[in-house]
Amino acid sequence: MTATHPLWRPFALIGPEEIVAARVGNPANRLITVVAPDPGWPAAYEQVRSRLLEVLGDRVLTITHVGSTSVPGLEAKPTIDIDLTVADSSREVDYVPDLEAAGFTLRAREPGWEQHRLVTWPFPDANVHVWSPGAIEPRRHLAFASWLATHPDDHAAYGGAKLDLAAQGFADGMSYNNAKAALVYDLYERIFAADESHPHVPHPRPLA
Repeated sequence: MTATHPLWRPFALIGPEEIVAARVGNPANRLITVVAPDPGWPAAYEQVRSRLLEVLGDRVLTITHVGSTSVPGLEAKPTIDIDLTVADSSREVDYVPDLEAAGFTLRAREPGWEQHRLVTWPFPDANVHVWSPGAIEPRRHLAFASWLATHPDDHAAYGGAKLDLAAQGFADGMSYNNAKAALVYDLYERIFAADESHPHVPHPRPLA
């Protein structure tokens, strides 16, 4: 039996039908921009974190700054990504109405992806990814950020790739994510291969 890291996911791109099915409301597309690292990003995260705790109180089980803005010195979209864990992310009635009343907006609903929900906050610009306990994706996010923070060559390659992609003028986040999916997958493969606590036989992605 092939040893596979417990955080591994097969390589896959997001199809247009998945994008339409996940979308809540009709948000306007925004041109993707990637900017130089901003020392104010941790403080921006703390602003949104405080607001979430104020609104949800003890319904917040965990809350974590993730994504490129959480990695020191890394180029990023100027949007704070946050992983929020609640008791059951599929039970929107337990948290979405209060968040919306406070100014957050539900933007995506993905039952097939660990019951992921996405809510946004306007200023500072933030994406709040809502999960249930035991979800794999938040653990992947932490592993990815930790790797980039401690591996300068991959840090530089990832930041440079994002700058190059942003220069191509992507008008929506899903297409941009698809464009960098191969590099992200390859970085995860290196992360899993280097993890001495879990054996992992490489799973090369399709080249075509």
